[in-house]
Amino acid sequence: MLLSHSFRPVTWQIAAVFILILAALIMFVREKTSPDLIALGVLVIIAALGLVPTGDVLAVFGNPAPITVAAMFVLSAALVRCGALDGLSAGLDHAAHFSYRSVIFLLVVLVAFVSAWINNTPVVVVFVPVVITLARRMSLPASKFLIPLSYAAVLGGTCTLIGTSTNLVVNGILAQRGIPEMGMFELTWIGVPATLVGAVYLALAGGRLLPARENLTSILSDEERREYFTEAFVPPDSRLIGKSLRAAGLVRSRGFRVIEVVRDGVSLHIEPTLTPLAAGDRLILACRPSDIARVRAMPGFDFTAEAGLEQISAHEGVIFEGAIAPHADIIGQSIGELRFRQRFRVIVLALHRSGESVRDKLETLPLRAGDILLMMGTEPAADALRRGRDLMLFNSPPLPSRSLHRRLPIVLATIVAVVLGETFDWLPIEIGAIGGAVLVCLTGCLKPKEAYESIEWPLLFVIFGMLALGAAMQATGAAAWLAHHLVAGIDHFVTGPHKALVLLAGLYLGTVVLTELLSNNAVAALMVPIALSIATAAELDARPLIIAVTFAASAAFATPIGYQTNTYVYGIGGYRFADFVKIGVPLNALCFVVAMVVIPLVWPFR
Repeated sequence: MLLSHSFRPVTWQIAAVFILILAALIMFVREKTSPDLIALGVLVIIAALGLVPTGDVLAVFGNPAPITVAAMFVLSAALVRCGALDGLSAGLDHAAHFSYRSVIFLLVVLVAFVSAWINNTPVVVVFVPVVITLARRMSLPASKFLIPLSYAAVLGGTCTLIGTSTNLVVNGILAQRGIPEMGMFELTWIGVPATLVGAVYLALAGGRLLPARENLTSILSDEERREYFTEAFVPPDSRLIGKSLRAAGLVRSRGFRVIEVVRDGVSLHIEPTLTPLAAGDRLILACRPSDIARVRAMPGFDFTAEAGLEQISAHEGVIFEGAIAPHADIIGQSIGELRFRQRFRVIVLALHRSGESVRDKLETLPLRAGDILLMMGTEPAADALRRGRDLMLFNSPPLPSRSLHRRLPIVLATIVAVVLGETFDWLPIEIGAIGGAVLVCLTGCLKPKEAYESIEWPLLFVIFGMLALGAAMQATGAAAWLAHHLVAGIDHFVTGPHKALVLLAGLYLGTVVLTELLSNNAVAALMVPIALSIATAAELDARPLIIAVTFAASAAFATPIGYQTNTYVYGIGGYRFADFVKIGVPLNALCFVVAMVVIPLVWPFR
């Protein structure tokens, strides 16, 4: 046995690698710095310390996995752009007359099937408005549906090689190490059983374990849900000049609310107790229909054309919600910096993030992907937002891409060609995916600019950085050192034929725990070298351990940060962190059982 070797000392290189891993884990969890910067920082430190030769560090940029991931993002975007999901989402909308359990089972199976071929984030983005509409038709809160939607996309991604970027990352590492790559449908053996078990579980337990959360609109009073906008002009002789909103009695006045103050065409950041009103100011007011006449009779305002200004009129305000899209241009900017009202012609009333609703200091809060905005605007303004790329409105699904439906067969044929090329070993997956991405752009299925925008560039740099860390673990012997001591430790408790299963279970559970806290791609890149070293130390075939890492790195359901789709529905459904723990931990356990049964049967240890 290899375990008879004497104690292996810790070199400074091994210690440095473990310190880097610990520091990266802490920074990932704290979320003070973006993951891509952390990963690239790790790469630079590895090269600077000489843990891996500089040429080998830079070689990670030649790994086929990130390039394949980028190309698959483009193909997924082309499918969505050409309306591939329009028919499926419309069909799901007609399931409102079924029982809740039937709808959930159908939802999980349908979304999982789609997610097996398309990147799961755009699948969830497209289906969210459909699911919210379906929930309203069934008179149920959307929170009863959105977690199953996310879980379905995750489970579907485990069914094929191209189902999720995690699978492609692992496959790229195998190719770089000279290990036989995974087949297109090799993961189907474990992905399909897990998906079916998950669908049954969510259908049976979802109604009881999923919370009934109200949406962001519920923070409004009944009086606020149907209001009108009107603009009040402050004339030169107004008694309000020099007074703050509070001093003028405009903060808690009944019947209307001051939404915005505009001075010289610029929206002001107003402090109700400090900012004085000036002649010529325009106050944007929201009031109930029955109070419009009383508001117009208030002293100190003028509601008629003055000083060459256009006639001020009232417009009905529509209340609606929308989520910041994953690749929106407005991410990182505050509402004040964006001049949101001038740009989108709507007013932000509140923001929902990480399970909490925010109504104060909205002007200075940088926006994030997945933030839910409660807005008020006219119907034309809402329709313009619905056609844009920055916000996804919940009151109605996105407009179908009918003008590009005729190009859908081109995209479908391209993806089929990529799949067949990999399945029958005609063309490497990376070459097929890149060729497919070029083809959909040349044929007008997707504009080159849209193709570049569809790629999650931060994710690619996370993968590059973690690949460098994996290379450092291998080159310094850190992975072998850790594997040796893990296997030796288990040898003290378990021997014989059950030891391999215990190693498999331990590796799987360790991967799941890390995935619940970190990026699934980062965990996969980190754990594959460890899995290979464990297989060597325990004299086992590496394949079952690799499959366990690949599957476990995606099967993360117990936290909203374990997978990007979980994070996306977190705010939309009004969930709390504990909601994911309550419904996700049992699903994690079920997937673990499926893995422990299926993996040894399909991929023997020896």
